[in-house]
Amino acid sequence: MTHLGDALTAAWGSWGPTMTRNARRVAFVSDRHGVPEVFVQDVVVDGTPSEPMRIRLSEDPVIRVSWSSDGEWLAVAIATDGGVKQQVWVVRPDGTDAAQIAGSRYQHAELGPWSRSGHRVVITLPSTEPEQPTRAYLVDPVSGDRDDLAVGELIHVLDLSVEERLVVIGDGQRGQEFVVAVDRLTDESHPLLTDPASGSAEIAFLRPSPASETSPLVAYVATEAGAPRRQLVAQPVGPHGWRGRPRPIVARDDAELEFLDADDAGRTLLLGWNVAGRSELELINTHDASRTPVPDLPGAVVTDPVLSRDGRSVILAVEGPTRPRELWRLDTNALTWARVTDVPTLPDVALVDPSLERFTARDGLELTGWLYPAVDGTTPSTQAEPATDTGPPVRRAAMVHLHGGPESQERPTFSPQHQALAAAGITVFAPNIRGSSGSGTAFVHADDLALRWNALADVVDCARWLVSNGHADQSRVAVEGRSYGGYATTASLAFTPDVFAAGVAVCGMSDFATFYRDTEPWIAAAAATKYGHPVDDAALLASLSPMRAVDDITAPMLVVHGELDTNVPVGEAEQLVTALRDRAHDVEYVELAGEGHEYRRASSRALLVRSMVDFLSARLA
Repeated sequence: MTHLGDALTAAWGSWGPTMTRNARRVAFVSDRHGVPEVFVQDVVVDGTPSEPMRIRLSEDPVIRVSWSSDGEWLAVAIATDGGVKQQVWVVRPDGTDAAQIAGSRYQHAELGPWSRSGHRVVITLPSTEPEQPTRAYLVDPVSGDRDDLAVGELIHVLDLSVEERLVVIGDGQRGQEFVVAVDRLTDESHPLLTDPASGSAEIAFLRPSPASETSPLVAYVATEAGAPRRQLVAQPVGPHGWRGRPRPIVARDDAELEFLDADDAGRTLLLGWNVAGRSELELINTHDASRTPVPDLPGAVVTDPVLSRDGRSVILAVEGPTRPRELWRLDTNALTWARVTDVPTLPDVALVDPSLERFTARDGLELTGWLYPAVDGTTPSTQAEPATDTGPPVRRAAMVHLHGGPESQERPTFSPQHQALAAAGITVFAPNIRGSSGSGTAFVHADDLALRWNALADVVDCARWLVSNGHADQSRVAVEGRSYGGYATTASLAFTPDVFAAGVAVCGMSDFATFYRDTEPWIAAAAATKYGHPVDDAALLASLSPMRAVDDITAPMLVVHGELDTNVPVGEAEQLVTALRDRAHDVEYVELAGEGHEYRRASSRALLVRSMVDFLSARLA
């Protein structure tokens, strides 16, 4: 089934939409030619989607595109050499006047919002040295001139007021993010929540106040401060540090608020909810507080929803287990859908639609996971099938897949990896162990620091669930993961070597000391609240590092890493592989040329899936 993996990874998608003011044209990112690039096309409401125009800026993959408010420019974030650091380019929507305005092989540049006039764009430059501040600028796309905007430790500029006096800034370490409004005239900083220490907030923007408010502006903040799940809060604001009392707008006990947008007038809000991994959308009229659920989403998971400036339409990317990402348009009045982009031709095979499973960890915490049953014509059983005249008993293989983050979430998206493994006869179970997002504040912090041992126990409980429910034979369960999931994979093999028959570690840490030493300074600074401080918590980090127990690894391993990864540096893989080879261990190593922490080229993803299917098919046979 190796060829199926190649075909599925070649199934391109479209995502990251951004619109003109009149919502008649859209720019987006697509990898339809094998590498993510910028495309621009007309939005056709009725009829066949129009042909997109390709804008080529460099050989490097595109991360994001943003259309200026005046419609004159596109700002584009590009992965330098395919690695972690990014450049920012500007280009006219017809592909002319392209220029690189920030970022290099040595300096990461973060693309921020455009000013409301569209004449300047925000660029943030994290420090290249520890203990140095991050700086944000307003950059003129024509001249390249920079004006100082903000300085801070881990800042991200989220929004600007119309006259550019107030700047909304996100700051803080992982899991402890907060937002402030900075008055550029008085150089004063004001928190946007009464008690920002009570929970994190990462999404915020300014809009004109509804008629019922006395303040000129309202900051809408998506925050978990003081709540079990992320909710929407409105904070009246004004010049000279004036702030009204924050008030909750909407919260749900069964869902997390993950996307938020508004039209220019602040009359319509668009909310995106995460409900056990699936997406729901809602429109709110701020003048009468009415709420309208959006029906008939054309996919299981929504990403990057954008509300037009007049509030009349939404363009978003949707996907599901059997369909790659594609763009659709919602008419917010009629609540009808129209496809914006064309779609690739998929292989003529039956793809698996996973089921959401719930089970209890050893300490009583409820865990969930998405189960992709092997396509082998058998049904689960708690016991092996008895031998018959036609051959030996049926024996089942399975793999536990661990997502990254850990503050990420496994969701029913399009996964060539999961589908190719299921087609090869290997059941995939993709759980959300503690530390994952989507299940509330307490769950996402349930693996902080020394609590990480409980998260690693969850991995073992996932394997036991597969066996006890008849999805796998006890001797044929593998574990695999990427980034933090790659770390958890190696840790599981080192600390519980009798559980797993094989492991695949993709771009994961193997030793926290070397990770902190070699990663980007701004990544290290943000990580301490989640993993532990490299000095203050050195003993804990040493105990949690798989390299200390590398002698205990008995299962065969496939290790995969990007050549240019400076988030989790490639040395993390190299030292693990070297140690295993010195012990004559069964280990294979695949280094993906020209890739950083994310594998953006279709050829690289195909090689990864092909290597994984071949490795696990052989080791679990």
